[in-house]
Amino acid sequence: MRNVGRNYVREILRELSANPGRVALWWQGKPVTAGEFVYSVTSAAQILDRRRSEVGAGKDGRTVVGLLTVTNTPATLVLRYAANLIGAMVVHLQTANAVDPLDRISTAARRGILAATGTTLLATDEEHLPLARELCAGMADAPHLVALGALGDDVLDLTDILDLNADGGGGPGDTPDVEIAADDPATVTYTSGTTGVPKGVTVSFGVRQAAVTGLPKDARTVYLSTLPLSHTSGAVADMALVSGGTVVLHEGFDPAGALASVEAHRVSRMTVSPPQLYMLLDVAATGAFDLSSLRTLTYSGCPASPARLAEAVKVFGDVLTQTYGTTEVGPISELGPADHHDPSLLATAGRPTAAEVRIRDPYDHRDLPSGEVGEVCVRSPYAMLGYWGAPELNARTIRDGWLHTGDLGCLDERGYLHLQGRLADVIKTKGIKVHPAAVENALLAHPDVVQAAVFGVADEDQVEHVHAAVVLRAGAATEADELRDQVSRELSANHAPVEIRYCDEIPLGHTGKPDKAALRADAWGRR
Repeated sequence: MRNVGRNYVREILRELSANPGRVALWWQGKPVTAGEFVYSVTSAAQILDRRRSEVGAGKDGRTVVGLLTVTNTPATLVLRYAANLIGAMVVHLQTANAVDPLDRISTAARRGILAATGTTLLATDEEHLPLARELCAGMADAPHLVALGALGDDVLDLTDILDLNADGGGGPGDTPDVEIAADDPATVTYTSGTTGVPKGVTVSFGVRQAAVTGLPKDARTVYLSTLPLSHTSGAVADMALVSGGTVVLHEGFDPAGALASVEAHRVSRMTVSPPQLYMLLDVAATGAFDLSSLRTLTYSGCPASPARLAEAVKVFGDVLTQTYGTTEVGPISELGPADHHDPSLLATAGRPTAAEVRIRDPYDHRDLPSGEVGEVCVRSPYAMLGYWGAPELNARTIRDGWLHTGDLGCLDERGYLHLQGRLADVIKTKGIKVHPAAVENALLAHPDVVQAAVFGVADEDQVEHVHAAVVLRAGAATEADELRDQVSRELSANHAPVEIRYCDEIPLGHTGKPDKAALRADAWGRR
């Protein structure tokens, strides 16, 4: 192997080992010390390393470990770290989100992922053991099952140190110093994206390493994770642990429960989607919780209501940070706490941070000047290697080192990014192209609208029409015509939705964004 890159897991374990008595994780009200966590990771890694020779390597001679576990548990972190510590590639098969815990990749799609990645070992837990066995039973070259515990004769116990020592192995601290290259794949996270077809975002060891290198040590960091560790929240957990901090794991999102944890554990950092931010705001406004420890409250995933953000600043103080980014390329732009005091910036996605951003015409690919809407293209040190096993998609998505996000937006003269929705979501109606995000922002500018989702619905003649789903402020009874007038004043009469549906809440997909496919299907059904 090529020893040209450091392993981010060793950086994390080194920091944890420096103070083994401190609390590294909180899970279901119980602490996990740094020493206990290091022991779990290193013992599991040693057993994996000694046993993988028995099952052989997968495609390209690579050891591939699939993860099928409840996402926000210590097991998910232990298994990823243990596999990456020995240089194995980890494939996340569980993409459930706390916003919608019932959303899952289908069994058939999971089986296809195992085959496509050449998964050799499938790490599971008790909750997912029946599914893991079902997946393996339907495969000609099935992976071997492993788990952190004794789950059956067909499952290798990664905690069985006595069995390891009987084989002549050393103690759990004797993990091999495996040589890796910076561009070796570390993780593959499957996401349905906007197409519904699972795509494997492949992230290198180099990117994982970059995320934990050069961070200021801050033992006060206490990160509350309610979003899945298989996605961005996992990288934030890495950063918290390597900085000497603590991670509080919640399996799902409950606003009162989250705020109670902020008070009980003195949480300093958390990340939510905008709809979750609104729920937190409604509960926090009662003043029932001590939130003085909170230093950073990040929201991301979809546009947020400027009016509700102004409220949030009053309730939470100078802690709000909006991050715009993608699984494929990492963070792109940021709207910081100070920016939230400027009302004109609350509808923007902030300014580019670690990424270089260009706005390009989606058809002739030329760079566009400030103010013109085009596709957001990004070049970043945190970009993915590519989509696993999808060369044609990679060729369309990554061109000359620039990743084409599929998002529409423009940069203003101050360098702030204004997003206008997805390229695929543009509604062509009445001879114009309507960007849903522009209509959503116009609706959100009305004081009675707290959430909005705009989408196109084609009629029997395949003519698209603008539809909207809105959530009104409690007690409000604003008529649809008033909202149409609002859009007409902000944009034009052609942008005004022909149908406005009032909802108690807008359905969310597995990423925490409004589920416009479900809203579109509902509109069809009602018609």
